[in-house]
Amino acid sequence: LVYPNDFRLTDKEKSSICYLSFPDSHSGCLGDTQFSFRMRQCGGQRSPWHADDRHYNSRAPVALQREPAHYFGYVYFRQVKDRSVKRGYFQKSLVLVSRLPFVRLFQALLSLIAPEYFDKLAPCLEAVCSEIDQWPAPAPGQTLNLPVMGVVVQVRIPSRVDKSESSPPKQNLLPAPMVLASVHELDLFRCFRPVLTHVQTLWELVLLGEPLLVLAPSPDVSSEMVLALTSCLQPLRFCCDFRPYFTIHDSEFKEFTTRTQAPPNVVLGVTNPFFIKTLQHWPHILRVGEPKMSGDLPKQVKLKKPSRLKTLDTKPRRHLLELTQSFIIPQEHYMASLMPLQKSITPWKTPPQIRPFSQDDFLRSLEHAGPQLTCILKGDWLGLYRRFFKSPHFDGWYRQRHKEMALKLEALHLEAICEANIETWMKDKSEVEVVDLVLKLREKLVRAQGHQLPVKEATLQRAQLYIETVIGSLPKDLQAVLCPP
Repeated sequence: LVYPNDFRLTDKEKSSICYLSFPDSHSGCLGDTQFSFRMRQCGGQRSPWHADDRHYNSRAPVALQREPAHYFGYVYFRQVKDRSVKRGYFQKSLVLVSRLPFVRLFQALLSLIAPEYFDKLAPCLEAVCSEIDQWPAPAPGQTLNLPVMGVVVQVRIPSRVDKSESSPPKQNLLPAPMVLASVHELDLFRCFRPVLTHVQTLWELVLLGEPLLVLAPSPDVSSEMVLALTSCLQPLRFCCDFRPYFTIHDSEFKEFTTRTQAPPNVVLGVTNPFFIKTLQHWPHILRVGEPKMSGDLPKQVKLKKPSRLKTLDTKPRRHLLELTQSFIIPQEHYMASLMPLQKSITPWKTPPQIRPFSQDDFLRSLEHAGPQLTCILKGDWLGLYRRFFKSPHFDGWYRQRHKEMALKLEALHLEAICEANIETWMKDKSEVEVVDLVLKLREKLVRAQGHQLPVKEATLQRAQLYIETVIGSLPKDLQAVLCPP
């Protein structure tokens, strides 16, 4: 079954979803299991999903932007003994497909829907879909109340301007809603507990975009570990490929396992031991055993009050965030120094260019402004930066920053024009130059109104007024061309 019915998946996509939504046979997942996967889109007809991407992506943190070419699959799998079935087991999966990486929200949603669906089947999904159709679009910075199956799920969609520690949404509804502290954050401490002694090394491997195979006993452990690894670079965006759960049936199996070229930059989560043999040429393999339940904690780590365990869930380990910030802040400072000075931006000249990023200049600046100022860890920081420059994460960070700075430059230029005296400028200008100014101002105004330029509302109004003033100074025939009735 596919809901909504009008959503078109290609046969290849359907096949991938079917294989990825069931654990490998030897995982032995009895009962209910939740995990996630990520798969490449294969083209074909699409719903009008991509229309509102730009508006959402421009305000969302880079790590939470919609995936342009991949789907996430969030799975709720149930396997229980059932004598009425030929194989002796009831086995079913309900999969939620989305381009948003809201793992906490979608898994919470599935835990409400799936048990009902296994009981009541198709009519349940129809009812749920009609409820979800009424939900507002995800708006960064806003707290949303999402009704489903008699429960209201309350979530706050993070925004790009949030501080790293944003408070959970406030409860103000009756009956009290089910409040999620985050739509996406995993409890990193719990995820990394089996590998705590190696966390530093893993952070470096992920930062450098190294190929990494994660072998786990079940898809829930593999997918959670891969998602924890890919999120440990925040606030940096993870720019490589990653597959929280991957099987030998995947259409990209050959591409990932080929020995004719270097292993791809991917974090691959698997449960089939066959991969250990197939991918033995990969440089890094992480084996994660059965995760210990909280009851098996060594005595010296046991908490007196079990209720305090919940606090770990809302505040992921800050150590990795602070490590990434110590590493990235010197680059942010250096990048900011490449921006032209504001006094060099004049209204009637093309604004100056952003200076190029010189790796040598940056490395020289580290002596007095490096990560050693904010991080107690000792090590070869210069060597780490040199390797980082060759990774997809430097490229992704630099492109994003350069784009933001170019838009800022354009916004400052628009502000400079709006603060200048336009009548004085027009006195000795030809009609061609005046018309050219109108067209350029209009283009900037359209970009600014589409939230692409960071400018104040007052600047937009002044630009509109300027356009009207300039057009009013032109002959009537030109006015008619520029402002058709």
